[in-house]
Amino acid sequence: PPGVFIGRILRRSVLLSLGAFAAMQNTVIAIAASLTSLAVALGIAYAAGYPGVGNQLAGSAAVGPVIAYAAGFAVVIQWIVFVPAYIYQTETYYDLTGSITYVIITLGTLIYRMAYSNRLEQTSNIRPIVSSVLVVIWAARLGSFLVRRIHRAGGKDGRFDKIKPSFAAFLAAWTIQGLWVFLTLLSVLILNTTVEDKELQWSDYLGWCVWLVGFSLEVISDNQKSQFNELRTGKWVEVGLWKYSRHPNYFGEIIIWVGQWIVGTSIYTGGQWVSVLSPLFVTLLLTKITGIPMLEKRADEKWGTDPDYQRYKKVVSVLLPLPRRVISDAYNLHSSGGDTTPAPVSPTRVDFDEPTPAQNSQAANSSVTAGRNP
Repeated sequence: PPGVFIGRILRRSVLLSLGAFAAMQNTVIAIAASLTSLAVALGIAYAAGYPGVGNQLAGSAAVGPVIAYAAGFAVVIQWIVFVPAYIYQTETYYDLTGSITYVIITLGTLIYRMAYSNRLEQTSNIRPIVSSVLVVIWAARLGSFLVRRIHRAGGKDGRFDKIKPSFAAFLAAWTIQGLWVFLTLLSVLILNTTVEDKELQWSDYLGWCVWLVGFSLEVISDNQKSQFNELRTGKWVEVGLWKYSRHPNYFGEIIIWVGQWIVGTSIYTGGQWVSVLSPLFVTLLLTKITGIPMLEKRADEKWGTDPDYQRYKKVVSVLLPLPRRVISDAYNLHSSGGDTTPAPVSPTRVDFDEPTPAQNSQAANSSVTAGRNP
């Protein structure tokens, strides 16, 4: 009937209009995110390097402090690589570009500082040189690790599946990475763009020691996880450092940037104290936004009904490597028939060296379905 036909047309028109509106709204949000990221990076750079407040290398007075150039360049690098990434619809070089940006921005500001200090016949560049070398070591190690990981995944990263087709959304992801790099590097960039310097103090040595602890935790835990994943047990990682923390690599990452910030506390003045945003940003990012929440959610979806996994979560700390908790088996979930009634048994401890039920199961069955740990 004509009425039904017209009704279908109107309904389809409304749905198409709503879809177009939603797409336009997402595009506007993505563009706003890109512009906001750039504005935040430049704003923080000016706060840290404003002449007379941050005591920074001013560069061209008409443009602003050198650290502002670093902020802008960190974003521009992402935009340059974004172009071929969008054309070929690939995220293969996303993580690699981020790692390279760390190195370029760090070495660029260090070279500028050394050239400036030579003109002033200043030779005390030990603090920025050591901190910059540590950044390069960290970025090279992490970059190679991420490249190997995405290569094993066939060049695919599930985070980008829905946003790659959208120019604005994909651009926003790259722009935000530029802000990510700049904020993470902030304390080191301030060191590299500060006019004055001081003799090394106890805080410098403390900061470098803290960095070494964090770097060691990150490297060891990443290697332990990679070796465990090669076994393809289909289970969560519960070996080495992972017996005492569900995310020891992220804890190491946070400690790395706390150490870099401590190094600069001996020379920060005025607006340079905004450098504390570096470790705070890394901590917030990994514990509340992209790191732990995403991996915990993925793990819950994969093993949430496994009573051994529920026990593992109660026993092992989320972030800080701590002794495994003493819990009661009454808190374990029963796997039979979805029964969640507490079992009235005496408290027990999961011993550090005692195999867990999951590990005993793995040992008894050498051909377990292959799976990937979060």
